[in-house]
Amino acid sequence: MGSTATLVTVNEYLHTVYEPECDYVDGVLEDRNVGEEGHSDIQSEFVYFFRSRRAQLGLTAYAELRVQVAATRFRVPDVCLVPASRPKEPILTKPPLVCIEILSPEDRMNRMQKKIDDYLGFGVQYVWVLDPATRRAWAYSRDGMHEAHTELRLDEPAVVVPLSEIFAAS
Repeated sequence: MGSTATLVTVNEYLHTVYEPECDYVDGVLEDRNVGEEGHSDIQSEFVYFFRSRRAQLGLTAYAELRVQVAATRFRVPDVCLVPASRPKEPILTKPPLVCIEILSPEDRMNRMQKKIDDYLGFGVQYVWVLDPATRRAWAYSRDGMHEAHTELRLDEPAVVVPLSEIFAAS
């Protein structure tokens, strides 16, 4: 896991397809750890959970959609949740309700904390971080962090996500 040494402009980043998608932080491309089965299973479960309840909850889940958290910072959460009624845009420029990050074995907490700080600083209400290897989950908000033992919750709209359902596939 690393970053490229060459600086890239925002325009270059926005007009280039990266496989896999990467974060862009102040001119530097940052790799994202993806591509393992446990990671993919949990990502898919979240997308399915919310997409199958879109009409009921009024939320849409997107996998790996660019989020512009600052003028020269773009993050690509594994999943993000937005109101289904929001105007469509190719890149999110308004805060999603939730950004979900799924840890891979190579992820380090200091790097993940920078992402969490970017999301919360941008106005994201919740950041959920899940570890497929330990089947643990944490919920971050401006009020702090807590480990979620059985479920993840949203207040508005009122949503309860049973972790047993999300971890069932992994």
